[in-house]
Amino acid sequence: MKVKITVLKKELYSDYADEFLTEGAAAGACPELDVGNTFFYEGGAVMPEGFCPYAWIDLYPSICSLMGGRELTNTWYKNPKIKLLCCTDGVRPVLFKLEQID
Repeated sequence: MKVKITVLKKELYSDYADEFLTEGAAAGACPELDVGNTFFYEGGAVMPEGFCPYAWIDLYPSICSLMGGRELTNTWYKNPKIKLLCCTDGVRPVLFKLEQID
């Protein structure tokens, strides 16, 4: 079993960036990852090479759940082997697709 992690979207809330970031909106969206980046987690609590360590902390519990073969029990996802999550950067969040791969 593996979990495929795909970067779907990057956001920048310019108004909050100007208010809270030292560089303001000029800092831009997340510099760590690009839309379309794909990573595979195969176990062992090892973050995939090139992945953002802050996002890893945010996503790891859900990655482990999918890695364990557990299908999600929520009713709002069409496919119980897929979950969409964001990192917790409130100014420059990144949206990820986590996908259980058999």
